Amino acid sequence: MYKKQLLVAITAAALATAAFAGDHGHAEHASAASAETCTGFGPQTPRDIDSRKGDNKRSFSMAPDYKKMNLCNIHFHVNAEHKAKDFSIHAEGEHGAEGGYQCNMSKHLSAAELAPTVAPICKSEHGELKAGDTIEVHWVHSSCDVKPGKGLGSCLSASCANPDLRVETQVFTLVNDANALDFNTLSYDGQMVNGFHQAKALPGNTGKPVEFTGSTTGPKYTEQACSPLQVTWSVRPQCAKVNINTVGKWCEKNVFEEDHAHGVRKLVTSPKLLSEIK
Repeated sequence: MYKKQLLVAITAAALATAAFAGDHGHAEHASAASAETCTGFGPQTPRDIDSRKGDNKRSFSMAPDYKKMNLCNIHFHVNAEHKAKDFSIHAEGEHGAEGGYQCNMSKHLSAAELAPTVAPICKSEHGELKAGDTIEVHWVHSSCDVKPGKGLGSCLSASCANPDLRVETQVFTLVNDANALDFNTLSYDGQMVNGFHQAKALPGNTGKPVEFTGSTTGPKYTEQACSPLQVTWSVRPQCAKVNINTVGKWCEKNVFEEDHAHGVRKLVTSPKLLSEIK
């Protein structure tokens, strides 16, 4: 009996890990889509956080506060996946992304802030980051007893295949300015707080986070190919500037083995696929 239960748990974890693995990849991995909106799925993400409307009736409980969960992964997407008043400049086609938005402030930067970097930043086959670009950073938290690591599969285990998930989110404009925020002050170096793995800090001066229920993101999913996973989102509504050189340094070495920006999922707009923001 025990062996059978263990096999079921391991199989469930493997399937969930496979589902997580492609959730924040790149556009070339996007699924083929039909003309109809997918049905039967729970609320989807990303969304316009300034609109509170949503008709999706699949409900699940909000995940606990991130301070009562384990940080399991940090990654970022080029361009904002979500949309808000502060990041509403459409950026489809840039960096091979399938949409996304830029911070409005990115159009009003100084020549010094836009100066080219000495070395390439987070360069990969998908391109590299440049001053003036927008990124959306995801701090993923899990109710499982796990350690931070590579990919979203690090957020679960064989004994915890269906965790509560919470994503703390901040959109940044990259600037070549040593006085801007140091991205590494928001990362993870093994610190524990009250028994939970936690980032060094999270942004606290970019507005009250908008909380809602949704799904995982990334270009693998569309309005015709939905994500089955349930996630509580906490998206800060204002952009902040971050020193692009510190992002580059983070890409060179971090426990998450992240070295480049991921692609985005197009904004979900169908009310049938959105939860109501209460």
